[in-house]
Amino acid sequence: MTEQPDYDYLILGGGHNGLIAQAYLARAGFRTLCIERRDIVGGGAATMEDPRHPGFLHNTHSFFHRGITGMPWYRELELEKLGAAYIQPELCTAVVRRDGEILEWWSDINQTVESFARFSKKDAAALLRWGNDFRPIVQTILEPEGRSVPVPPTEREARLQQTAEGRLLLETSKLSPLEFVQREFEHPTVQAGLLFFNGLREVDLRCRGFGHHIPALFGSAGRPQMARGGSRQLAVALQNAVRKAGGEFLLQAEPKEIMIENGKATGVRLADGRILRAKHGVLSSLNPQQTFVELMPEAAVPTDWRAKAAAFEYNLIAPLFGLNLNLREAPAYIAAKKYPHLQDALMIVLGLETIDQFHDIVRHHEQGTIPPTVMWGCCPTHFDSSQAPAGFHTAFMWEKLPYRLKGDPRNWDAEKDAHGRDMLKLWTEFAPNLGGTVIDSFTRSALDTERTLPNMQSGDLLVGSFQNGKIGYNRPFAGAGQYKTVIDGLYLCGSSSHPGGNITGLPGYNAANVILGKA
Repeated sequence: MTEQPDYDYLILGGGHNGLIAQAYLARAGFRTLCIERRDIVGGGAATMEDPRHPGFLHNTHSFFHRGITGMPWYRELELEKLGAAYIQPELCTAVVRRDGEILEWWSDINQTVESFARFSKKDAAALLRWGNDFRPIVQTILEPEGRSVPVPPTEREARLQQTAEGRLLLETSKLSPLEFVQREFEHPTVQAGLLFFNGLREVDLRCRGFGHHIPALFGSAGRPQMARGGSRQLAVALQNAVRKAGGEFLLQAEPKEIMIENGKATGVRLADGRILRAKHGVLSSLNPQQTFVELMPEAAVPTDWRAKAAAFEYNLIAPLFGLNLNLREAPAYIAAKKYPHLQDALMIVLGLETIDQFHDIVRHHEQGTIPPTVMWGCCPTHFDSSQAPAGFHTAFMWEKLPYRLKGDPRNWDAEKDAHGRDMLKLWTEFAPNLGGTVIDSFTRSALDTERTLPNMQSGDLLVGSFQNGKIGYNRPFAGAGQYKTVIDGLYLCGSSSHPGGNITGLPGYNAANVILGKA
């Protein structure tokens, strides 16, 4: 076994959270090394070129990035000088019904209110009222909480009880998203649309404690954005930020063990036998099972921590199935004849008609069967022509489908292409020109996601369930919610930590602040 030169910090996993944490540590003058099993960094911030059709780019894991340009790390790391650029269309989302009517979500809340009013004036008024009530809650409570180290639930509740905004947040949080929507809104399409907008976070809509997610969406200034050149460009900019600060990378390197000596994390042993030493510590952006069970000797981890890590759960309805198309022309929706601006919607939702469909989706996930299709996606090249050869287009649709199809995820290998054809058939009902414009297509199942990114166990893009109180101070589990761990010099910085998954960068940002003494 060969000893390699010392580093101050080693970072396990080159996803965006790990890169953000590394960039801050490197900027502070520490010698850092990111260890990544793949030949590229970025994790879910990925864009692949179709090997059969050069020039056609596809964003296979992450595409809709909410409010990225408003994140503190985006500004502080000066990513726009290092290759990142974002597009934010005015029309964020459109739910297209079979009758040709559409429910719209705009960057301008007033335009959203107008769209809601076509379905229900009462619902439009409720949207505006809750947006006004929650705007200060988002700005003064929820956003600062997401960008800081969580406090114990009892302490948080005591703080919130001291203000009217805090009390409203607590009251609303007692509900589930489903209960909130059913209580406050009347039209079935509005109810379904609101639950879908919230459901992008993959929170179980029946789970109490998350009712505030709906009005928080109304009060938030953050809107869906897409990276120019593909989601991979965010990873490129972060990698450039790390390199600019002196950080280093070791790619195609499989970690075998986090080395613990005298109760302190001191390095990483690789699968090929090399040993990398860390003077100050190791940061893991991997999931709890990988960190505390697979990569650490049983004797090195306290029994209760190992048990909690082993029992860490993943989201039932988070796994995504993707259909990706290479096209001669962009999808042309029938509904755009009445609503021409539909063609400029960043996100198109198809197959969603009523609130009752959510119960059906959950039931199918529990049974391992395929529900009637509700899907959402985009034609990236409508906004960014660089993602396909000149004059051509790419498009995709995502659908929530069970990881264990008929009880076994391996069944997807035989059945995914057939389901992709079913999705395309539905898509063509809304955009008939797709019947003659598809050059080629491919599908990706939740099993493909897990194979590519093993930390997304069971295809869970959020890398961990929010059920059973696994939020805030107790994420990923009780005792491990402040980025430091029971082992000296071992830190957590991935999506399993507060505030959770999706492309936010906040777990990595917060972990870096803890290590640097700024939290």
